[in-house]
Amino acid sequence: MKKNILFLTGDFAEDYETMVPFQMLTMIGHEVHAVCPDKKKGDYITTAIHDFDGFQTYSEKPGHRFVLNYSFADVDPSKYDAIVLAGGRAPEYLRLNLNVIELIKHFADNNKPIAAICHGIQILTAANVVKGKKLTAYPAVGPEVTLAGGTFVDVPATEAVVDGNLVTSPAWPGHPKWIAEFLKLLGTKIEI
Repeated sequence: MKKNILFLTGDFAEDYETMVPFQMLTMIGHEVHAVCPDKKKGDYITTAIHDFDGFQTYSEKPGHRFVLNYSFADVDPSKYDAIVLAGGRAPEYLRLNLNVIELIKHFADNNKPIAAICHGIQILTAANVVKGKKLTAYPAVGPEVTLAGGTFVDVPATEAVVDGNLVTSPAWPGHPKWIAEFLKLLGTKIEI
């Protein structure tokens, strides 16, 4: 059954964590509305590519322009079955937007599926919805998870962690497991 999914991203969100989940969920047949506060349908965000080049943290390279297909101002959270939060640098400013925080609280309070990756978990901690939950994130976000009352689970970047309605992954190498677990929460079945 087709689901309505809200996809929150923003300027300098991680490129793969924006492009790939959006394309995967759309390809399956779900209705996915990609939005960013203060932007409307047809506007774009600029992404950044985060890579693991052997340094002590990820490197950042210019990404693509990603065109938003829905206006943030038109979002009615009651019309959506689930939400996806892209990672990268965007969450550090998106979590300061009170409308974003209210959106997240709606999905958490109504036990709707929430998929967050990498730094997208910063939005969840700012919304105070991780208390008592087990989740993962990019390791640098681990202390925020703990301070917000969640249990940070340190897993390889290729893994995902599920706790109730929440599915998280440390970074884009976890897409296959992260999206597969999110599809289970949505009740989406793919047969080969």
